[in-house]
Amino acid sequence: MAKQYDVVIIGAGPAGSVAALLLRQQGFSVCVIEKQHFPRYVVGESLLPLGMDVLEEAGVLHIIENEPFQLKNGIAFTYQNHYTAFDFRHKHGKGKNFALQVDRARFDQILIHQAQQHGADVHFGETVISMDNSAAPVQLKIQQNSGIQYDLHARFVLDASGYFRAVPRLLGWEITQGITQHNVYHTQINDRITHPKFDRNKNLIAVHPEYRDIWMWLIPLDNQRSSVGLVGQAKYFKQAEDKAGKLLGASELLKKYFSEVPLFQKIMPQAEWDNGFPFHYIPSYSADVQANHGNGFALLGNAAGFLDPVFSSGISSAMYSAKLAVEVLTRQLNGEKVDWQSEYASRQGYGAQVFKTSIDNWYNGSLQDWVFNPSHSPESREMLCAVLAGYAWDSSNPYVRDAQLA
Repeated sequence: MAKQYDVVIIGAGPAGSVAALLLRQQGFSVCVIEKQHFPRYVVGESLLPLGMDVLEEAGVLHIIENEPFQLKNGIAFTYQNHYTAFDFRHKHGKGKNFALQVDRARFDQILIHQAQQHGADVHFGETVISMDNSAAPVQLKIQQNSGIQYDLHARFVLDASGYFRAVPRLLGWEITQGITQHNVYHTQINDRITHPKFDRNKNLIAVHPEYRDIWMWLIPLDNQRSSVGLVGQAKYFKQAEDKAGKLLGASELLKKYFSEVPLFQKIMPQAEWDNGFPFHYIPSYSADVQANHGNGFALLGNAAGFLDPVFSSGISSAMYSAKLAVEVLTRQLNGEKVDWQSEYASRQGYGAQVFKTSIDNWYNGSLQDWVFNPSHSPESREMLCAVLAGYAWDSSNPYVRDAQLA
């Protein structure tokens, strides 16, 4: 007989773990299905203050703060010879004024371990291969790495599988047409940066001096390590060649484009790129879905569509979507009638629209022009800073309200 849970969560990343913790606070039975084994490497090291709020609500912030993760108090931008920085301590509205740069292998393992400690069942190395949500309970077929299959039943399913998008793929809900596709190349280096121009407490985002829709990140981690990445449309990289006419791989592309940024030339002369850490390539990561909820299920975070990583909103907005979904789901499981469209989809989409508008304006150049314009008032910079801190759901912020009209 299939075992039944109140909620089955697909994915043990931050969104899935936070959802499990919040549901266990309410006493619901929870099973988390994770296809990988932990610890495992995943890119996306940068939290936002919004995410710290959610971790606090989930009861784990004090544990994360005790880890030796790098403090983050803002974000800096550079383009050609321009440089500007936003400090979370000077933002519009309430909320935390700090975040952390985390080792995702360690961070994710801490969160899912806490979910287990609070009573969630967690199955690693297992994949959801089918889902029947035509009637209650939702019926799931699970396959272990060994090939053994078994059934689970759930009153509700939360898909927190990230860009694997388990439920949308099973239902054929993915949308890729009409979306500009970007490639990502990334690794971790021993940065060896001692230059005073580099603030280790801030992400550094660099716009390519010639192609403004290509950008790079430098995210400082602990022990003089940094996460580095290159993002741009696939067309720029497909034909990139070295002087001998050889197509460049991830390692060569990262080194080439970083070497073309004036500030990186200045602060990274001693960087050790080839330190044994692998160079990764994520092709055409952008996707959307038909809807972020359906009969007996809801999608969290990147499972509902991948936001561009330029503002590091991914992890924190995913955890926030878990919080929003659990608020609605708690009421439903307690017998109340709920409207997932208005109470979850519209609420989650409110902040997502702010990020989407900001990302679109980044790539069309208008937000870049704004960021590097020194004439803006402190108040207007504080409004943008609040969104960079993750507070895209704060309707008291004029920037947020204006983004809804875009």
